[in-house]
Amino acid sequence: MEVGGKPIPRKPGLETEGLAFLQQTVGSALADYGWYFFFGGIAAFLAIQWLIRNVRQRRANAPVTATVDPAMVVRQQEAMAAARLRMQEELNDQAEKYKEKQRLLEEEKRRQKIEMWESLQEGKSYKGTLKRNQELPAQVSASSTARKSEQRPLRRNDYNPLSGNSGGSCSWRPGRRGPASGGG
Repeated sequence: MEVGGKPIPRKPGLETEGLAFLQQTVGSALADYGWYFFFGGIAAFLAIQWLIRNVRQRRANAPVTATVDPAMVVRQQEAMAAARLRMQEELNDQAEKYKEKQRLLEEEKRRQKIEMWESLQEGKSYKGTLKRNQELPAQVSASSTARKSEQRPLRRNDYNPLSGNSGGSCSWRPGRRGPASGGG
């Protein structure tokens, strides 16, 4: 076709076929599901409006944290500093008590070593001194060993789980390795 001596450009065949297919597909979808699209759009619009209203209410009801009383902040910081100081003093007291206890223990050990050295210099055995210092723990351990000797052993002395001769009535053997036999 020509208009005013110039040819009119025509659309290529593939482009017109694509538009026709799109028009047919969209038209049939709207014809079949048009009411669903319409009511779905209304429901989505109402849901968005409801969410926006709830967010605005939450923001309006939220307390404003930007206005903070500086005197209250100072009081809180002073209270925290006082609590930290009090806890540090308690910790220092506990450390002093522990150091004193350790010093007394070291003094006792040093005294025992001096006594042992003096007894060795006199020609006595220092084992007697040790027995005298450890009489109470020896009595406690003797009572626990007596209780242990009263119990019977859990298994015989000649028991060895790796040996095949366990001596028990139950013995396990693996099954046959062949295919299942039966049926026919």
